This record gives sequence, C-alpha cells and structure tokens, in this order.
Amino acid sequence: MNAETAAGLARDSTYIDVAGLPWMPTRFPGIESKMLMEDKATGLSTVLMRWAPGARLPQHEHVAIEQSYILQGSLADRDGVCTAGNYVWRRAGSRHDAWTDEGCLVLAFFLKPNTFFD
Repeated sequence: MNAETAAGLARDSTYIDVAGLPWMPTRFPGIESKMLMEDKATGLSTVLMRWAPGARLPQHEHVAIEQSYILQGSLADRDGVCTAGNYVWRRAGSRHDAWTDEGCLVLAFFLKPNTFFD
C-alpha cells in the first residue's frame, strides 16, 4: 500500500510500469507472470504471462470465465490453437490443459483463480 492509499487519497487511475515489473516464476515449468491487477477479496486479476516453447499448463478448471489475448506466439488446447493477435475465452466450469509449441506472450483476465488437479 502506498502513502496516498494509506492516507485515503487513492486516485481513480492506477498506472503500471509493466516493463519495470519483474517476471515471477509460477509453479509450472516454463511459465512466468507479471501480476498487473489483483483483487484478493474477489479473485479478479489481470496477468501478463510468458510461456517458454514447449511449456504446458496441467488439467485445470475455470471457476469463472477466463479470457486470453495472445500478443505473441500461440496457445493451444484440445479445442484449437489461438495465435498472435487473436483472443479466446473459456466458460465457467470448463476444464482443459493448455500448451504452446513455439512459446507465447498472453494477456489473461480471470474473474476467479483456476482450480488445478495436478
């Protein structure tokens, strides 16, 4: 919490220096993230994710709608492949695993955190 927020002077806009944020490893090999926005009370988050070539996310359930915009590379699941400049969303309750052959950079929006089964 910064001093302005602590003093009750929160601003309407929060600007994020994305380049200045460090890439954080996830528990999944080859997948790193930058948390751009997170509301821990509701589970809402916006995450920039960088997947190395061959990275795979194991079987998981989208508790609420999940949205992904592919900035670079491609991201695949059993239903298809989403390539750079394209967008995919997944319904609440859907389950899948996801992977990338070439690597990718993804801007992801979550209403609730995923549930993993690994």
